[in-house]
Amino acid sequence: MPPDPKRRRRYLQIVFGIAALIVAIIILYLLRDFLGAFVLGAAIAFLIQPAVTRLHAFGIPRVLAIGLVFIVIIIALAGLVLLIVPLGVREVTQLQTQAPSIAAAAQERINSLQGSPVNILGIDIDLKGITETINAHLKDYLLGQAGSAVTIGLTALTTLLQLVLVFIVAFLLALDAAAFRRLLRRLVPNDYRTDFDQIWRKVRKMLYAYVRGQLIIAGLIGLLSGVACAALGLTDPVALGLIAGVTALIPYLGPFIGAIPAILVGLAAGPIKALLVAVIYFVISNIILNFVYPKVMGDAVRLPPVLVIVAFIAGFSWAGILGMFVAVPIAATLRILFDHIYPRLYEKPA
Repeated sequence: MPPDPKRRRRYLQIVFGIAALIVAIIILYLLRDFLGAFVLGAAIAFLIQPAVTRLHAFGIPRVLAIGLVFIVIIIALAGLVLLIVPLGVREVTQLQTQAPSIAAAAQERINSLQGSPVNILGIDIDLKGITETINAHLKDYLLGQAGSAVTIGLTALTTLLQLVLVFIVAFLLALDAAAFRRLLRRLVPNDYRTDFDQIWRKVRKMLYAYVRGQLIIAGLIGLLSGVACAALGLTDPVALGLIAGVTALIPYLGPFIGAIPAILVGLAAGPIKALLVAVIYFVISNIILNFVYPKVMGDAVRLPPVLVIVAFIAGFSWAGILGMFVAVPIAATLRILFDHIYPRLYEKPA
């Protein structure tokens, strides 16, 4: 008995869709070294869509609407650079200049501990071996190796070219956003296009909430960390706050990574101050991650911490630091797909 033509056509559609997905994954893997500009460009195009759509609804051509939004973004970034960045750069420069004295002071503190057992709960702990290891590597860690002028120039040129590529990608994707969505929808079999529309809406809502939440969390952690460093009398609190805010963009782990420079600076002033810095950063991070983070994110990203860590590892293995930034949104998208498909396959809630 020949197969049902309708069923055979559906199977071919499903196979074609899976094949297209596999090809897309292979292309992304081959372009992984250049993926940063495309990911950032796609993120910008995604974030400016509401503004572009509103301007277009007022009768402004889409190309001009995108150009106006880009001008607003550039003016806002320029204002940010003129108002804030010079202060941060100055303090970062001061921090680099003071690195030798910080390293020397920290070494003196560590040397004073060598051979002096610490009594904890009646147990003497000899820190000599630990302090010798720290003593051997601390100065190299703080001072590092200064790059040559040629290397710095090439890095600046590469960064500029990547920035231009980011805006080109963002412009093209924003210009053809509707066409791109229609192309994806056409790859889906007719019987499943309603499901595609539902999943697309959920993913958009999740991504907007995720990006908005991450920016709010990073801003709060950077602000509170800078204020705490200033209150403790640490040098360069603005630079330390900026570092804490930027690293906080890495979900969950970022705030703890951002505490390391402040702890090292505190160590130069004394072990007690370094301990205070660590405690305050720990308190700030935990309060924000446990109380503010769920309120800001809502139900956008519902992932257990274990899955978040697994996503980080997979993202870092795939695309380094950038992979860590996009790991949670990708994992959350897979969660949305699972929540949508599972009840239809097994006729019970996920």
